[in-house]
Amino acid sequence: MCRHLAYVGPEVALADVLLDPPHSLLRQSWAPLDMRQGGTINADGFGVGWYPSPGGDGARYRRACPMWADGSLRDLATTIRSTAVLAAVRSATVGMPVQESACAPFGEGRWLFSHNGVVRGWPDSVAEQAAGLPATDLMTLDAPTDAALLWALVRHRLRAGKHPLEALGGVVAEVAAAAPGSRLNLLLTDGEAVTATTWWHSLWVRRGDDGLAVSSEPWDPEDPSWEAVPDRHVLHATRTTFEMHPIDDKGRP
Repeated sequence: MCRHLAYVGPEVALADVLLDPPHSLLRQSWAPLDMRQGGTINADGFGVGWYPSPGGDGARYRRACPMWADGSLRDLATTIRSTAVLAAVRSATVGMPVQESACAPFGEGRWLFSHNGVVRGWPDSVAEQAAGLPATDLMTLDAPTDAALLWALVRHRLRAGKHPLEALGGVVAEVAAAAPGSRLNLLLTDGEAVTATTWWHSLWVRRGDDGLAVSSEPWDPEDPSWEAVPDRHVLHATRTTFEMHPIDDKGRP
């Protein structure tokens, strides 16, 4: 499995959320606490997404090496500042490629997306869902992976005008029905709000004056303001609003 996080709030250096906390994403790449039999480390690449200007499109930096092996990351992360961040470290499913384009975040325009988990029976189990996408979307997937397909399914709903709650909830319900036993923690931001699902994996949320944070594991375990998100739920939050709902079998929050 992977580890991912999103942050929306006052402007911070990327290092403030990625590298410097006591249980940062960097530490989670080699010493995760809650992988739930989904691997031991997250060494198959990483990616960071941020917003150079509030309200603008997202930018991304992705590498196929472990986060700890990138000698340039510290310099970038201490220099780049943003009011929103989405980042992930990857533990590739056996048989899926280890390459830069397979690393989250995936993105289009203002959207940034990540998947923590696995689609069981890939690719046969979700062939019907893939067939419902425009041919050009399939031809231009970032990589032949379950995460890239999940992003295409979510993006298709967003393009059709679905609210992020409906887009993520609908994809999770549909894929879970087609591929039982899948782990489907999805994470999405447009730089203003964060939408996330839990489906057979861990997720935590922290809200406060210093911003909104959603993470596979708390990056400061001693901070009591971190709250566990129940399994099979979808949340949608901004700096000032928060809602969370169970996901039913039709993906409706």
